Amino acid sequence: MANKVTMQQIADYLNVSKFAVSKALSGKPGVSAETREKIVSVATQLGYFAGQKLKAPSASLSSDKSSERQTRDTVILLVPNVRYQTRDSFFWGKIMDGITMELEEREMGTMMITEQFKNHFSQFINPSSIRGIIGVGLISSQMLLEIRSLGIPFVLVDHEDPLIPSDTLFMNNMECMRRVTNYLIGCGHRKLQFVGNTHYSRSFLDRFLGYSSMLEEHGLVQEQESALLTFEGNNRSEMTEALELIVKKMVQEAVLPTAFICANDSIAICMMTVLAKLNVAVPGECSVVGFDNIEDAAWSKPTLSTVDVQKEAFGRRAVEMLLRRLVHPGSPQEKILLSGDFVMRESTSISMTQS
Repeated sequence: MANKVTMQQIADYLNVSKFAVSKALSGKPGVSAETREKIVSVATQLGYFAGQKLKAPSASLSSDKSSERQTRDTVILLVPNVRYQTRDSFFWGKIMDGITMELEEREMGTMMITEQFKNHFSQFINPSSIRGIIGVGLISSQMLLEIRSLGIPFVLVDHEDPLIPSDTLFMNNMECMRRVTNYLIGCGHRKLQFVGNTHYSRSFLDRFLGYSSMLEEHGLVQEQESALLTFEGNNRSEMTEALELIVKKMVQEAVLPTAFICANDSIAICMMTVLAKLNVAVPGECSVVGFDNIEDAAWSKPTLSTVDVQKEAFGRRAVEMLLRRLVHPGSPQEKILLSGDFVMRESTSISMTQS
């Protein structure tokens, strides 16, 4: 068996101090972001994290209902400090509801923390009283490093860090989007465009890759409008404004597709708003598909075809993953993909213009 990689070896490799390596790998401040990234990258390449084992939990998962057990059986729900990924979100809020409901049914406590505490996370909690952490959405590498250094088991929902291994839970984004794309191609659509910033999340990128792979299988040339893969917006108003500029240009240049496949429902609803403003009939002239099946999808005009994500079940499954990690701390890390169903509504139809 190979010897365990040490902090000193990482320090020698990068010609930095062992103190800097310690700071970087524990997620503590005191080193620059650039240096931290280099240290974590080298640590990963040398197998530093692979040589570490998470600490086994001190509390049992028995049916003991004492106050001591309830104190130990607290799970932190960690969410990014961003306004669109909150408890009020049609998507993220439902996932959080599923997590808290499952924990309540198992008589475990929940503490919700946002990433605004990332600079003093270890001082904010008592690690010995925390059973585990479930991170929902994009959690910074610095925060994950600090959590790992505390020896607290954690599961990530809809996010994975390329440098910090962990159990992760995703929708089967590629396969779901392949099925959607295949359906539209079967309806006669040959001019399609994907809509969503592929740098926003791993899920968005996987959905784009699923879409692209199905076009390739059908021998369709992908003439993707690059601006549709890079636009930004923190809310629907901003996204609608950004999309209008792009789509208006496409209409003027007569390159409008027969179908837009959107990375999520909010983007799809914004796209339908833009098309209505530009007098493009949905689905008569252009079909639109979303992803997530948020409540607004069933109330939009026209109603939105989308991929159904059972959001509360998603959250409950994350709890099950964490509990398995507590019972089997040394087992291989898992990446679980959940399936979703395609819900066909009024926003899609057979293409009348095949080419």
